[in-house]
Amino acid sequence: MAATGARHTPFSIIGGDVVISGNVEASVDLHVDGKVDGDISCAALVQGPDSRIKGHVSAKSARIGGLIEGSISADELIIESTARITGDVSYDVVSIATGGQIDGRMSHMSSARAAELKLVKNDAS
Repeated sequence: MAATGARHTPFSIIGGDVVISGNVEASVDLHVDGKVDGDISCAALVQGPDSRIKGHVSAKSARIGGLIEGSISADELIIESTARITGDVSYDVVSIATGGQIDGRMSHMSSARAAELKLVKNDAS
């Protein structure tokens, strides 16, 4: 008998008692209360205050409340007062609550994209 309903849920949850070793990819919103040793890619991430992620996080929006040991790339980033990040942070819009800690380099996405641009010489002129 096939499971039903899971394909139509707008979010996925990794509970507090769950430990994942490996990358996680979701096309929907993801709520993490457990531990993930691997990269996470999703539409929107909500991280609980007791959770831990060890890897790169990539999301359109992210609300960080726990420990992240790795880099983060998010268009809209909210760092809660309980958040602890040890890695580089790339963002378009950022909000940091009093008490939130970041030990890494912060860069605006437009600055990161500009650094990747290369000058191409046009020999036709």
